[in-house]
Amino acid sequence: MATSILRLPLRLSLTNMGLMSRGTGSKTPNISRLTQSRTAVSTGSGAILPKPDKTPFGLIRMTIVVVPFLYVGTLISKNFAALLEEHDIFVPEDDDDDD
Repeated sequence: MATSILRLPLRLSLTNMGLMSRGTGSKTPNISRLTQSRTAVSTGSGAILPKPDKTPFGLIRMTIVVVPFLYVGTLISKNFAALLEEHDIFVPEDDDDDD
């Protein structure tokens, strides 16, 4: 199953290379002649949609979100470091600087 999935892109690339290297017929590969349209900016009839409403994401909102999560993260890491040190799993060494 996995081998057939891995071989599919190889087979497709070899087929595309074969189409382009033969030199017979048209120079473009087989691409559908359908017109592509982005429905996010236009309706089905082709009319351009109005700009979407922007939600202002000010500095105050960003601060209200970021600061509490930074504080909770520091509390978690502080408590976990104390737990590791208590069980002698990780004890930081005090290196004396002999300058």
